[in-house]
Amino acid sequence: MLFDDMEFGSYDKAERKANKAHEFYEDGRMPQALEAIETALEINPANGTWHFNKALTLDAIDRFDDAINEYEVALQLNPGDLEILNSLAVDYTRIGRYDQAIETFERIQELEPDFEPCYCNRIITYTEMGLHDLAEEMFYIAQQIKPNCALCFYNIGNSLFARGQYQKAVGCWLKTAELEMSHPQINYRIAQAYWSCGDYEKAKAYFLSELRMNPGDLDVIFDFGLFQLETGDLEAAREKFNRILEFNSLYAPALFYRGEIAFQDGDYAKAVDYFNKALESDDTIQGPRYRLAQYALMNDEKSQARSYLVNEMKLALEDGDTLVSMGSMFLTLGDLGCAAHCLLRAIDNNSSGADAYYYLGMASAMRKEYEEASELFSHSLDINSEHVPALKDSAKVYLMIGRLSDASDRIIKARELSPEDSEIKSIERKIKAAKLTKNIKEYFSRFLHKSS
Repeated sequence: MLFDDMEFGSYDKAERKANKAHEFYEDGRMPQALEAIETALEINPANGTWHFNKALTLDAIDRFDDAINEYEVALQLNPGDLEILNSLAVDYTRIGRYDQAIETFERIQELEPDFEPCYCNRIITYTEMGLHDLAEEMFYIAQQIKPNCALCFYNIGNSLFARGQYQKAVGCWLKTAELEMSHPQINYRIAQAYWSCGDYEKAKAYFLSELRMNPGDLDVIFDFGLFQLETGDLEAAREKFNRILEFNSLYAPALFYRGEIAFQDGDYAKAVDYFNKALESDDTIQGPRYRLAQYALMNDEKSQARSYLVNEMKLALEDGDTLVSMGSMFLTLGDLGCAAHCLLRAIDNNSSGADAYYYLGMASAMRKEYEEASELFSHSLDINSEHVPALKDSAKVYLMIGRLSDASDRIIKARELSPEDSEIKSIERKIKAAKLTKNIKEYFSRFLHKSS
C-alpha cells in the first residue's frame, strides 16, 4: 500500500511497456502494441529485442518498409541473430528486393547450415522471381532438415500453382492441412487449385470449409463469388457480393460484379448504377468502363463509348479476351489505331488467340491492305481452322485481290461449318460470278488473239 504510487524508475517503466506491448500483440491489438513498444524504445533505444518486436508489430499491419528499418537496427544491436536475419529476408521478399533477400538467406546458411527456415522461406523468394527449379532445390534441402514442415509444403505448392501444375499443388496443400489444420487460408488455396483443375465439386467443398473456419474473410467470400459466377450460380454469387458490401459498401470489385450480374440479367439501369459506383469508389478498377462502353454502343452513343474505351485502355489490362473485345469495339467505331493497340496487347498476353489475329486482319482490310489482311486471316485459321468469320472475310479479301481459287476454298469450308448463313451464300455467288466473268474474259482474249 505504501509503495503503490512510487516511481520504480524509467527502465522499469520501459520493461512494463514492452510487456504490455507483447500482451496487446497477442490479443491482435496492433495499434496499442505499437504505441506501447515505441514508448519502451524511447526510454531504452538500445534494446535489440524490442526493436525486433516493433518490427514484428509493423509486419502485422503490413508496414514492411518500416519493419525492415527496425530489423536492421535490431541486427546492429544483435549481429548474427538468425531470427532477425530470417525475418529481414522475408520482408525483403515482400517488397520485391529479391537480391537482398537471397543475400540475407545465404548469410544465414553460412552462419548455421541447419537453420531450416532460411531454405523454407527462400522457396517463396525464388517462386516470386520465377526461378522454380531453385525453389524446388530449397524445398528438398529443407525436407532433409525438417521433413514435416507444413510451411515448406505450402510454399512449394505456391510454386507448383504458379507453373500451372494444379494437381501437384493440391497434393502439397493437402499435406500442409494434414500437418497444420489451422494454417491460414489453406482450405482456400486447395479450393483455388481444384477450381483451376476444373473439379468444381471439390473446389466448392473447400471454399465452404474455409468459410466455416473464417466466415468474415472477404478475400475468400469474393473469390467464392467469382467461382459461383463462373459456374452459373448467379443467385449464390449475388449473395456473396452483397455480403461483402454489408461489410464494406465501397468495396469496388464487389460493386463491379454486382453490376456484372445485373448486366447478364438484362437489368442495364441497375448495372450502370453499380458500374458507376465502383468507379466512384476506385477510379483505377478494370472492367466498369469496358461494360459502360458496351452499353453505350448498344444505345448508339459512339462518342461516349469511345471515351470509356480509351480510358479503359490506359489501365494495365492483361486479360486477352477483354482486350480482343475492346479491339472489336474500336473497329466498330472506326478507330483502327486503338483497335490495333488492344489486339497487339492481347497477342502479347496470349499469342495463340485466333480472334486477335482475325480482328487485326479486319483492321488491315478496312485500311485496304488486302495482302496483309489475308496473311492475318490465314494465321487466325492456323490457330482455329473452323473460325467461320475468318473463313468468310478471308474469302472476301481473296475475291478482292483476284485469288478466286483460294476464295472458293475458304467459302466452301465456311459453308460446311455454317450451311444456313445467308452471307456465306452471297459471297459464294459472287465468287462464282467472278469466276464466270474471268472465264469469259479469258475466252474472248484467246479468241481475239487467234483472230489476229
